[in-house]
Amino acid sequence: MAQVVACLDQPSTYRDHRSELDRETERRLLSRSSTLYVGNLSFYTTEAQIYELFSACSRTDQGGGIKRIIMGLDRNQKTPCGFAFVEYYLHEEAVACLRYISGTKLDERVIRCDLDPGYKEGRQFGRGKSGGQVRDEFRQEYDSGRGGWGHQKMEEERRRQEQDRMRSKMQFDTYASSFGGLGMAGADVPRGETDGHERHKRERSADEDDDRHRGDEDGGKRLRGDDDDDE
Repeated sequence: MAQVVACLDQPSTYRDHRSELDRETERRLLSRSSTLYVGNLSFYTTEAQIYELFSACSRTDQGGGIKRIIMGLDRNQKTPCGFAFVEYYLHEEAVACLRYISGTKLDERVIRCDLDPGYKEGRQFGRGKSGGQVRDEFRQEYDSGRGGWGHQKMEEERRRQEQDRMRSKMQFDTYASSFGGLGMAGADVPRGETDGHERHKRERSADEDDDRHRGDEDGGKRLRGDDDDDE
């Protein structure tokens, strides 16, 4: 008889394509695994918050509890990038998390949990080209809890801004070159005029020439008067 409601304590059909395990070995490991993969976390969710929520499924009276929490990290920046591994002491605790915690909210985000065959060193780093998770490479919506826009969308925006800057620079250079090398400084000066400093120099030189001319005339008169007296 088919089930109307799916079992909440069963692992998903997802399979890590980079895993070297065959399906039978993976199925056997999952049947006794006490490790959970936790996804869709906020980049700002702390290890303490994860511990507080997931300890609700601990069975300390049976020798259980949380063994450790491994935060997923950006491969380049070494900062949280939205996933984690939670290791319990008992398989039953991990199964209880699938039933009671997967699909609940943590930091205003609906998190998802799945049984994991077992954590190995190196799996804590994101596999995306940018260093984070692959799912954040292609995300088109803005998600403030996961770094804003997806990596590809941010790259497209960066290229668009760079093209706009280059287009503006080319327009400026074309506009400046149309003034025959004067640039923007010469563009504001009407044809046939120079700046005030040059005009002032010419006026001062003309005044000095007039003074010298009058001085020569006065000197000539004095010389002619002296000659008359000598005669």
